[in-house]
Amino acid sequence: MNKKIVRISALFVLVSACAFAQKKGVIQTGANELEEVVISDSKFALPKEKSGKVIVKITSEDLKNRPGQSVASVLSTVAGVEINGNQSGAGKDLKYSIRGGRNRQTLILIDGVPVTDASQTTQEYDLRLLPVDQIESIEVMKGAASTLYGTGAATGVINITLKKAATKAIAGNVYANIGTQTTVKDKDYSPQEYNQGFSFNGRTEKFNYFASLNSTETTGMSEARPASDTEDFEKDSFSRVNTLVKLGFTPTKQLSFDFFANYDRLRNTFDNDSFVDDLTNYSKSEQYRVGFSPKYKYEKGELVVNTVAASINRDYFSYGSLSEYKSRNVSADAFNKYQINSELFVIGGAQYQFFDMSANTSWSSLSEKLATFNLIDPYVTAVYNSDFGLNINAGARLNIHSRYGNNLVYNINPSFSFKEIPLKLVSSYSTAYITPSLYQLYDMTYGNLNLNPEKNSTVEAGFELNLLKKKINLNTVAFYRQEDNSISFASTGYYNITGKHNAKGVETMLSYTLNDKLTLRGNYTFTQVEKALSLYVPKHKVNAAIDFQPTTRTFFNVSYQYVDQRDDALFDPVTFDPLPVVLDAYQLLNATAKYELIKNTMTVFASATNILNEDFYEVIGYSTRGRNFKLGLNINF
Repeated sequence: MNKKIVRISALFVLVSACAFAQKKGVIQTGANELEEVVISDSKFALPKEKSGKVIVKITSEDLKNRPGQSVASVLSTVAGVEINGNQSGAGKDLKYSIRGGRNRQTLILIDGVPVTDASQTTQEYDLRLLPVDQIESIEVMKGAASTLYGTGAATGVINITLKKAATKAIAGNVYANIGTQTTVKDKDYSPQEYNQGFSFNGRTEKFNYFASLNSTETTGMSEARPASDTEDFEKDSFSRVNTLVKLGFTPTKQLSFDFFANYDRLRNTFDNDSFVDDLTNYSKSEQYRVGFSPKYKYEKGELVVNTVAASINRDYFSYGSLSEYKSRNVSADAFNKYQINSELFVIGGAQYQFFDMSANTSWSSLSEKLATFNLIDPYVTAVYNSDFGLNINAGARLNIHSRYGNNLVYNINPSFSFKEIPLKLVSSYSTAYITPSLYQLYDMTYGNLNLNPEKNSTVEAGFELNLLKKKINLNTVAFYRQEDNSISFASTGYYNITGKHNAKGVETMLSYTLNDKLTLRGNYTFTQVEKALSLYVPKHKVNAAIDFQPTTRTFFNVSYQYVDQRDDALFDPVTFDPLPVVLDAYQLLNATAKYELIKNTMTVFASATNILNEDFYEVIGYSTRGRNFKLGLNINF
């Protein structure tokens, strides 16, 4: 889709929305969120105080108060989460880590449905495909969660909920923002980043709909960093277009049907390697997803069926040759909640997943008839919430893999909430199972058919404390995770690391709401991992923020982030043999100001990132953003 068409369309809707807003005045937006409810640890809405996990929920209000950010930037502020690449150029690939893990050990869910790319090296989903403007809320649940979500959920689950229809017949939103995109040494503060989009949605008694279009175009930075100040690398570009359509039909109070379809296109240019420029390399990715979810509520429970089919095509042009990758995946997850009594309910279900991939490169080709596997996983979970404070979440799942046979995973998650004092104790033990990706198994050059699945086990314990009528919230969790058969890469291909390796750490989060105008928030993460697992993982990480709302229309945020030293490797471009390096620690200071020109309708914002113009590396040899600015306008109608 031509980016000029998207910009003109957004501008047209923006002008129309302004006129509509002035005519109508103040208009209420969509339905209010359920207060203090989480879904990640049971697949159904559960009061947060009854959950045995410390689940971080990034609400729609949190996202509104930090406009202009990417999904990666938002997630990087969560305790225990590291998103490597979110401070680099927009086209830089992302490496996400929860509790010292890697991409393949973190499962991404969108509206409760797992999203993956079977053609990727480790089958992970590319978070760059998703604009934050389509997101309603995000839940981050740390620890192994394979019992509910299957292979890949070894260190945590990032559960993303997309925006839904409003409560009225016709509603909408349009936004546009522009920003700079510059490094510390190349101070070009002209506009180089453009984000725009609009959505329409509504609801009647039996029908609801939501449709959106989002676009991003960025240039201004070279992906690779020049080795000296005398070199001048060309500026790499990043372009993304996203469309989403959701339709719902509720013929009765008990029965509902939801359908969605979306298309995501990402294109970027990139460089050859660390400190190495290139003028011709590019990457293009197209994703098509469709899904259908019927739900039926009855007297003692609810039956849900989540189905999705996805296809992803990726083209890479580098070193003068084109490589083409394609993948398909299908997931059907049917599960039922049955309320045995007021204190106990059981979730039982089964999930089917199918994956295949094909590759066509200058050095080899791979057929989807060969690179394919499927899984059928029955599972059961019981949730007990007593009236005296004891809560227990326990379950098991049998992974039935077409290549690796049967594997059982399980979890036990007891917690206790004291009635006399506002204290909750949490603990859990859980196991996980990660199969090698199709690429790791079948790639003609680096694949290894003798790879064994990884196995993980995690134990954690901690507490959550609420004081002064929940104005102060403090929680701390310590964890110990052990990996067996960890998969690694060398110049000869993929292999299992011999023996067991561990990661351990502590996560602490504190928030203090002084009054309705001022909130202080902060978190600290300590993560210690063995050398075999330590790439890009900081030992210490701190996030702190001040939210100040002097009036109902005005909001200010100042945030600080400290990221400790990290292990990295400078790879030989010929042999791929790594040369170990240690990246220096860095700190970032950011600020955002937001003002409602028309209450609940028209908002403007301005933000500044890396205000101190800190010079640092996220990945050795690649550029990072210096001091940058962004301005934006958002209209609800």
